[in-house]
Formats: sequence, C-alpha cells, structure tokens
Amino acid sequence: MRTSTPKTPTAPRSARMPKADVIEMFTRLRELNPHPKTELEYSSPFELLVAVALSAQATDVGVNKATRKLFPVANTPQAMLALGEEGLKKYIATIGLFNAKAKNVIAACAMLVQQHGGEVPRARAALEALPGVGRKTANVVLNTAFGEPVMAVDTHIFRVSNRTGLAPGKDVRAVEDLLVKVIPAEFMLDAHHWLILHGRYVCKARKPDCAQCVIRDLCRFKQKTAA
Repeated sequence: MRTSTPKTPTAPRSARMPKADVIEMFTRLRELNPHPKTELEYSSPFELLVAVALSAQATDVGVNKATRKLFPVANTPQAMLALGEEGLKKYIATIGLFNAKAKNVIAACAMLVQQHGGEVPRARAALEALPGVGRKTANVVLNTAFGEPVMAVDTHIFRVSNRTGLAPGKDVRAVEDLLVKVIPAEFMLDAHHWLILHGRYVCKARKPDCAQCVIRDLCRFKQKTAA
C-alpha cells in the first residue's frame, strides 16, 4: 500500500458530488464488486497489522511475497519476538525501509505481549500507541479485521475523493472526516476497499482510465481522458 504526500488539487465546494450521486456511485461499485477485499494476504488481525505496517511506501504485491515466507515462521507477537529484529530483516529485506520497519514491528510486538496479552487491541488509541502504527494503519485494522465503519485514506483514496468530488479536502484527515459524513451507512464498511481498488486500477494517478469507469457520468473531474 504505497503512501506519499497527496498533491491532487482540491475540488471547489460547488463541485461536490450531491447525495443522490454518492448513493449511485457506491451502488455501482457494489454491483461491480459485491464483496471487496484487501489485496494484502493475512489470516488474523496480527498478520493484517504487520502486513499493513510493512506496506508503507511499498506495494501489496511486494509485501505479500515477503509475508508468504514470514508468516509460516512467525504469525504471533510471541513468535515474532523470538525471531528478533535481525531475523525479521531477512524476510522483509526486499521491502522498502525494511530496517525501520523491522525495528517498529518488533517493538510493537513487545507492547502487544506486555500490554495486551499478545492480542491486537480493537481501540484506536491503543493501536496508534504501537510503534510504526499511525491513524491510517489503525483504521485499516479496525475496518478490515474488526468490521468497524471507519475510513483509512491512502494516496489512492485521497485522489479519487478529490477528483470525483466525493469528498474534496486539502489533506488526508480532511478527506477522511468528509468521507465518514457523506458515505451512507450501508456502504461504509466496504467503502475503503471500493475506493482504493478504483484508484489503483481505474482512476490512476498519471492516466485515469475514464473510458472504463463505471462512475464517469457522476465524476466532477474536468480533465477526463478521452473515451
């Protein structure tokens, strides 16, 4: 899940997508993909937490390649601690910033064992207190592992929200707060996955594939690519 400083221009308030179009947008995305899932591979909240932490400034494909070898060896905080920082580095050396990530993961595992009985907490504050875990990572875990109606905003979601007029904002927190307000409750649980997949494969940064976009007619993006 690559992350970078968002540079997408903020749409003017007049370009905001009206409520009826928001409902239609998510209705279409749901019809296209009724049961969206993260592309990170995991089988427990702990594995998801580690995978998301490793995915910062890295691709999900690259993280999956590493965790397919890592998780059979260490898929609990206790096992990860036994592996140690240097041992962990051997499994994630192909991932960007692996030295810092290994340090954070081991430190987070120590906190999970010492303060949470080896379990991943379901409280945002407790998650964000873990080394290497910020608001976005906490939101992914809360939403994907625990089914909480929260919104994790990465660079893809930030771009889609601004381009379409769904939730224009100058920074990721502004976009997150607006998305939570404008997305109807029936769509909220899966909205993160629909938006990230749409941004990754259709509403791409350099050359959006507007001709294949199921919400083209609802989108407020003026620089649509030719059909």
